Amino acid sequence: MNRILGIDVGRRRIGIAVSDPLRILASGVTVLANTPHVEERIKELVREYAVEKIVVGMPFTLKGEKGQSAEEVEAFVERLKEAITIEIVFWDERFSSSTAHETLITMGVSKKGRRAKGRIDEMAAAIILQGYLDRLSMDSTRPTLG
Repeated sequence: MNRILGIDVGRRRIGIAVSDPLRILASGVTVLANTPHVEERIKELVREYAVEKIVVGMPFTLKGEKGQSAEEVEAFVERLKEAITIEIVFWDERFSSSTAHETLITMGVSKKGRRAKGRIDEMAAAIILQGYLDRLSMDSTRPTLG
């Protein structure tokens, strides 16, 4: 099985995570600056990790609607689709950044360490991807009727 790449898109930075080959665990990989040519760097990561699908966090509002941030993510994905031909899916990312922040606190990471640029973005990407992987796992273990 090939891996799945998770992306947390922010205005300044993009958190990147990747699954293990069995698609059980997500791990943060890096943080990229959100520049006009970031799609090429993501394309390199897709090759490097033998990725066959990308999961992008969609920042819905608390009401489950799309706001300005969601429109920016959709525009980013459209640019990414021009550079990469593999499947790209959206995953609800509500609370991923706050969950990442709380996780770092629980892990005992200092306040200074939590402020390190990208630390939360990378962990948010891993949280988004892990949610997707958990759903895949649940769907594959459900009994079928028939």
